[in-house]
Amino acid sequence: MGSKDISLTPASSSLFKNNNSKLLDNHKKEQYHSYVAKCLFLSKRARPDIQLTVAVLSTRVKSPTNQDWLRLERLIKYLNGTRTFHLTLGIDDVKVIEWYVDASYGVHPDLRSHTGSIMTMSTRAVQSGSAEQKMNTRSSTEAELVGVDDVISKILWTKFFTEEQGYEVEKNILFQDNKSSILLETNGRKSAGKRSRHINIQYFL
Repeated sequence: MGSKDISLTPASSSLFKNNNSKLLDNHKKEQYHSYVAKCLFLSKRARPDIQLTVAVLSTRVKSPTNQDWLRLERLIKYLNGTRTFHLTLGIDDVKVIEWYVDASYGVHPDLRSHTGSIMTMSTRAVQSGSAEQKMNTRSSTEAELVGVDDVISKILWTKFFTEEQGYEVEKNILFQDNKSSILLETNGRKSAGKRSRHINIQYFL
């Protein structure tokens, strides 16, 4: 891990792929676990740009492979080359909270989807998250719906917390890019047809 090489990105396009490479020996496995734990702390406190990579690497700590080790090395090289990067918080309008939630459908080896979220008050990311979904979904629409369900507690908590500090929240907006999910979240049962009966049962019971 002492390499002075740098990487322009924390991960490659094959981040979610698994080629069943050889498992790491016990010593290297402990090192892997230690480095991922440190990166996890760093991603939560100062480097949200590595959250996706760390989230994927964290799912591999029980049985890391040589491929996972190479991914970790790439992440370390990226951090080594971006030491001057830092997290800057900023607020333009405390009365307007904006959330951006998106999901990547079926990208993990177990075919589960991945949720990413960012919260702003008109400028910069005040909160962010990246995590594998805890259930399998049947479509990108359902994955988007599960993604919002994963984040909804934060969306509501942030609004209530801000109001308890004495600030009136005029708008608490959720942005998504899936029209079907937006209709389901807006209209509930009214937009749940025959093909989405399982969604109806799961979320509108």
